[in-house]
This record gives sequence, structure tokens and C-alpha cells, in this order.
Amino acid sequence: MVLHEDYVPRIGISMHERLLTILNGVGTPRVLLAGDFMLDHYTYGNTDRISPEAPVVIINVTERQERPGGAGSVAVDLAALGAKVACLGVVGQDANGQKLRAMLATLDGVDVSGLLEDADRPTTSKQRIIGLAQHRHRQQLMRIDEESSQPVSPATQERLWARFIQLLDESDVVCLEDYNKGVLGEAFCRRVIQAANQRARKVIVDPGAVGDYGRYADAWMIKPNRRELALASGIELNDDESGWRQAADKVARTCRIDNVVVTLDKRGALLYRRNEPPEGRAEVIPTRPRNVYDVTGAGDMVLAMLGLLAGGRYADQDPPTVGEMVRLANIAGGLEVERFGSVGISRAEIVAELARERSVKTGKLRSRPALLEELQWHRQQNHRIVFTNGCYDLLHPGHVYLLHFAKQQGDILILAINSDRSVRQLKGPTRPILSEQERAAILSGLEAVDYITIFDEPDPGPLIELITPDVLLKGSDWTGNVVGQEWVEAHGGKVVLVPLYQGVSTTQIIERIRERQDRRPEHSGNSHG
Repeated sequence: MVLHEDYVPRIGISMHERLLTILNGVGTPRVLLAGDFMLDHYTYGNTDRISPEAPVVIINVTERQERPGGAGSVAVDLAALGAKVACLGVVGQDANGQKLRAMLATLDGVDVSGLLEDADRPTTSKQRIIGLAQHRHRQQLMRIDEESSQPVSPATQERLWARFIQLLDESDVVCLEDYNKGVLGEAFCRRVIQAANQRARKVIVDPGAVGDYGRYADAWMIKPNRRELALASGIELNDDESGWRQAADKVARTCRIDNVVVTLDKRGALLYRRNEPPEGRAEVIPTRPRNVYDVTGAGDMVLAMLGLLAGGRYADQDPPTVGEMVRLANIAGGLEVERFGSVGISRAEIVAELARERSVKTGKLRSRPALLEELQWHRQQNHRIVFTNGCYDLLHPGHVYLLHFAKQQGDILILAINSDRSVRQLKGPTRPILSEQERAAILSGLEAVDYITIFDEPDPGPLIELITPDVLLKGSDWTGNVVGQEWVEAHGGKVVLVPLYQGVSTTQIIERIRERQDRRPEHSGNSHG
């Protein structure tokens, strides 16, 4: 079994760039999402008293919320990630069903025409009572479920099948979200998976808590959690990794499933690939430690990310490996547990998390390709890009003032510093005092600076043309046209000259040190040989 010791250090520059490239290239997949759609009710209240009638907490209601749950939560997550979603399931002819359909229909790219009404069963709903201890900390006190877990009628199943066939050819991938509420029965699942395989559509299953995964046979991927895998495999699971592998192998072989992804909470995920050589079949992909606020919806978020990536159209790049898909799904699920309730995570938030994780290892210094990759996302968010450059040898108050001023001109500040060779050409053989890596490390500590990159050219012109900032900034003591000014202004940007910070410069600091050194009295002493 392959076990990565630490996800963040192992990610490195190349992996970071690769995952960003995947997210930027995934496009807008069309996901056919079938399963158990639910409506979640949340009742929040303060819990300051015990009832005099019985030893129970009194809830003074302060807020009520309603959100799509079950497969509906996956639809919300997919929409947040930028996918188009066709929903296939059953709701009752009741107010909860109408609310659920209306909520999902308002989401961009979500089609609810496959949510069929059945008068003989209620819309599955879960009401959660949330107490606010001391008006601050949310804690779930009770859950009230309204549902039918009986199989849907043969007539309703045929209606579902007819709609599935209509939607399948318009979809890139099929996701099955099974809560064992009667929609994804054994016969229906087998028909769905067979039809999808015949049309070369991958099927990803988030299984129900059932003892036999035969209904999911021949799916491309299945995503149980540890408890579900133990139930389906009949193997008791604890922290023994060999047990995880044995259970995943049993499921993969007996059900002819290519990929088994077992979510392991704080341990990350086990990826088992049936068709790989024995030594490379199993891999534990860790996740970084999180402040777990609520695990509700984390599995839904993982399924949504896997569905997004499996259905992507990667015209100009290699499609992601299954391992890369699980890494990104880990990140998405990890962000979800840091929030209360099931809340969709956007691609932008995942990109920001990738940048944060990479900064743990590399700080703010970026290679040119990595910088351009991240700027592509910033532009998608309509962030205003500011660029300035200089040697920045011996950081002083004038530098800090300039960079603070620069940051105020936009949202993202890029600081390009001259390489050591470039500084020597400009300042002479005794400069720089600090190496380019030392200068980058010090400048990374300034809050105003978002990115640092090093350039080796005689001037930053070629780099400016690659970046094309919205604002090009230079000190007001600069004479003549600022390098890159024509290019920036021709592309709709502007040049800003920073008022000069008087009385300090790197050259003055160096001269001051030399003068003090020259004024030091000479000391003589006896030498002993």
C-alpha cells in the first residue's frame, strides 16, 4: 500500500499547478444525478432553560431555514462547482416536494424535470433542532424524519426509467446518491449502470448502508465511508490499513467496480484501483487537519467533486487521473466540514485553498507559469491586478510605504524582484547584499504583497506583457516612460506613480554603514605566537 506521509509537502509546485490546471480546464460537465432527494429543515434557538414540565431543554426559536438534502445537497454542490445538473428522483405531492423542486429550480444549470411526483409517498424530509449554547455554539439536539423507505411502485419506476433514458444521452457522467429510501432499487440500478456503460458514461455511486453492493455491479467508481464498507464487505474495520485494502479489494472484485474510494474522515481517503498492478492498487491520500464544525454534507461534496471531474471535457490537456480526482475531492470535503450544515463549495474556494496549502510550503514566491495560472483564476473573480518591481535589496521604510500604497490600488499585488545577476548589472559587483531567495523570503512577510516572482531580464517588460496588469506602479522619481507603460495602457490599464518617501534608500543605508565603519577607532593589541 502506498501511503503519502503528508499531503501539503508532497503537493509541491508541479502538483499544485496540475490541480489548478484541472480545475480551470474541466469546463461545464453535464451530470445526471439520480437518487433520494430530500428537504432539510433547520430550527435554531437559544437553549438557556430546562423545562419545568420534564427534564428537557427549552428552545426559544430564533431562525428557521430550509435546504435541499440528500441527492438535493449534491445538486447544490454541483451547481456551486459550475456543473449542469439533471435531477432524477421522486418527491411527494406535498408542500415539501413543491419547496424542494422550487429551491433546486432556482439554481443556475439545474434541471428538475426528472423529479417525479408520487402521491402515494411523502417527500423525504429531515427536521433538525439546533441549540445555540450561550447564544454562540451550535449543537444539533434532535432530528425528526418524515419518509417512506419502501420501494417505489413499478409504475413510478418505469416513469423514472423513461426519463433516465431521455436524459442520458445529454449527460457526460452519471452519479447515484443512494440513501436506501426506495428509489435506487436493485433492478433499477442494474438497468441504469448497464445503459450508461453501453453509452460510455462513467457511473459514480455513493452507496446506501446496505449489506450487498450487487446492485452497483459494473459501476466505474463507488464511494463508501468506512462504516458502509464494513457493512458491505463483512470485514470489521478499524485503523488497520490492511483491513481497508482487504475490504475494498473484496468489493471491487465481487462487484467488478474499477475504483473504490473509501472516505476515512480525518485520515483522508483510501483509493483502490482494481485494474492496477498489485503493488499500485491501493493508495491512502491524506487530507490536512481541519477544525471540524459539522460533518453534514461532506460526503455529498466529495461525490459532487468526483462527478464534476469525471464528466469534464479536457480538450487541451490530459484528463485527471483518479488519484488527482480524489485529491481535489478531499480538499472540497475538507472545506465542507468547516461549515455548519450542507453548504456548496465553489471552484474559486478550492483554488484559494490550493494556494493556501501551497503557501505553507513555498510562501508567496511563484514561478512564472504558476503565477500566470493563479492570475487566470483571479481574473475570473474580477480582481484588479497591481504590478510593481524593483531590486528590494535591504528592506527599508520606503519599500514598505510603496508596497502599502500599491496594494491600495487594487485587489492583488504582484511584486517582481530582480534576480541576483540582474541586480549586479544595475548596481555593480558588490550588490545585492541579500540573495534573491533571501529578499523573497523577507518580502513574503509583508501583508500587502500577494505574490512575488523573480525576473532575470534587463527590465521587466516581457514579464509585464505576460501579466498585463490593471495597474502598473512605479516610484515618482522614475524619469521617462515607465517600462511596460505603453503595453498596459494599450490594454486598458493605467500607470500610477507613487509619491517618493523622502530620506531613505538602500544606497543611503549602505553608505551610512560604510561611513560608520570608517569612523570606528582602530584597535591594536599584542599578538601571541
